[in-house]
Amino acid sequence: MLSRVAERLYWTARYLERAENTARLVKVYAYMMLDMPSGIGLNWRQLVDISGAHEYFDKHHRSSGERNVTRFMLADSGNPGSLITSLGMARENIRTTRDLVPAEGWEHVNELYMFARKKLAGKALVKDRYEFLSEIVMRCQQITGLLAGTMSHGPAYQFVRVGRNLERADMTTRMIDVGSATLIAPGVELERLENRLWTYVLRSLSAHQMYRQYVRRRVQPDRVLAFLLQDTDFPRAVAHALGEIASCFGNQLPHNEEPLRAVLRLQRLVAEADVEKLRAAGLHEFIDQLQLELGNLHQLISATWFAHEMDETITRVSVSA
Repeated sequence: MLSRVAERLYWTARYLERAENTARLVKVYAYMMLDMPSGIGLNWRQLVDISGAHEYFDKHHRSSGERNVTRFMLADSGNPGSLITSLGMARENIRTTRDLVPAEGWEHVNELYMFARKKLAGKALVKDRYEFLSEIVMRCQQITGLLAGTMSHGPAYQFVRVGRNLERADMTTRMIDVGSATLIAPGVELERLENRLWTYVLRSLSAHQMYRQYVRRRVQPDRVLAFLLQDTDFPRAVAHALGEIASCFGNQLPHNEEPLRAVLRLQRLVAEADVEKLRAAGLHEFIDQLQLELGNLHQLISATWFAHEMDETITRVSVSA
């Protein structure tokens, strides 16, 4: 397999997952802004900070009100993390690898991009936002299921899995950051707010029902944090996503020594985390560390399998064990 083809499949999955999770993040944050009591310090600017795109936002916007932030997160083609940018990049990457993916995969991604572009060009986004974002999430999940159910699970699909789970782990850490209470203004009594805050975090990841089913306790910050970080069965938990990545590395992807060591190191870091101590102090810093390690893992994946020769020699990814 050509390394550039492997890279495009990897990024197709990352961008689709990013689009879905951006929709989830905006939707849950809008609910929080409506439901949480006033005076606790929540504002739309914090959504930009969570996304990690504050530098670009500050260059192009003077205010951080609801309209500017939602447009920035959803419709700004100059924002590399926006919904429309993610869908556009997913569309371009899958277009150039159509011979390796089911034809329906390309068709659904193309239709999704066209749907989003048409909706985001309108002026009634705030009014129809919930329905629009729910549709984006549903369609992204359909595409993910389509690829899993109709694409041969050879090396090409392993790169799809790696991209999807790396992006998913990163976004779950960002969702956890929403519940870390760093968004709440200093001096505000947290005890009456934390359970509600963590309930929104669970719902943003479609995790509320599974949490209640498997943890069998009411929403408690420590237990939610342990579930989203360390549960190896829930698909959007960080531990599960890392386990999927490790499985991909050992499944038909050779020369995996460095990336495999990195993901095993991440798994240990997550498994050994003391969630009670983290929540009391240091959760935000721990999340920052996880995100840096995930970024390092991406760099190792890129260097191992996607590095292109500077001359005209074509680098290939061997599919032999």
